[in-house]
Amino acid sequence: MATEKPYVIGLDLGGTNSVFGIVDAEGKILELGKIKTGAYETFNEWLDASLECLKPMIEKVGGINNIKAMGAGAPNGNFYNGTIEFAPNLKWGKGLVPFAKAFSEKLGIPCYLTNDANAAALGEMKYGTARAMKDFIVITLGTGVGSGIVINGKMVYGCDGFAGELGHVIAVRGKNGRQCGCGATGCLETYCSATGVARTAREILKKSDEPSLLRKLKPEEITSLDVSIAAGKGDKIAKEIFQFTGTLLGEMLADFTKFSSPEAYIFFGGLTKAGDLLMNPIKEAYDKNCMPIFKGKAKILVSELPDADAAVLGASALAW
Repeated sequence: MATEKPYVIGLDLGGTNSVFGIVDAEGKILELGKIKTGAYETFNEWLDASLECLKPMIEKVGGINNIKAMGAGAPNGNFYNGTIEFAPNLKWGKGLVPFAKAFSEKLGIPCYLTNDANAAALGEMKYGTARAMKDFIVITLGTGVGSGIVINGKMVYGCDGFAGELGHVIAVRGKNGRQCGCGATGCLETYCSATGVARTAREILKKSDEPSLLRKLKPEEITSLDVSIAAGKGDKIAKEIFQFTGTLLGEMLADFTKFSSPEAYIFFGGLTKAGDLLMNPIKEAYDKNCMPIFKGKAKILVSELPDADAAVLGASALAW
């Protein structure tokens, strides 16, 4: 029997970009569009821009009558009630945002919401590296650090829809911990996200007089991509930055394993493009700090799905 409405909308809402996809029942992304998340001061402004982005995409697949539903992955997205709640990386996400209700009313179709990293995990489970896995953790390394935890084939949501915020586990305690947008200090996200890498670069350059390609840039303009390019050229300070980042992340993974003993950690996001510069220190620190009973069990992998596909497809899975 043919699907009555053959397509769904998937949205990967990140702190930098909002990526929309129209997806068929086989997981093929037919249309893609994106807008800059941070370009809008209020949710309503962002919503209007999103609808303008979606309009031609929907028309290309025959109109809204061919769209079954919409699924979205967003920072602090609550699966249970469809709201974005106090999202630190969104200009307009500081309060309670009635996200799913707004899209449902504007588009005239059901809309479902989950945490952005949970959406990435759903995408990996259905279409990617975790297809045959029942216990795994997806770690997203972008503007922030997110996590999607799957245990026995089911996403972990907790009693309130917000379980699994591994990016806000405290990595550095005490007065020297970095201030995080969530209000705490020393969160993993402040060190191991793309913005955390840039911050580490500025701190190391300030403390050291050692020559570096990064000194050609204004400190406030340094990005994680700049660090990656410099490290790829053999820059000593840039390589030190990735060593520090990967080591801290690997140490934290060794702690996370004690909780759920996953089959794999799957990394997703722009920072993974650094490749072995980041992944090798992660693996080394993980192996060094892992309890003996867990050694050699969890694989440390990079997502096979390109760019935003994991999160877009995962969000679309909610809609199906």
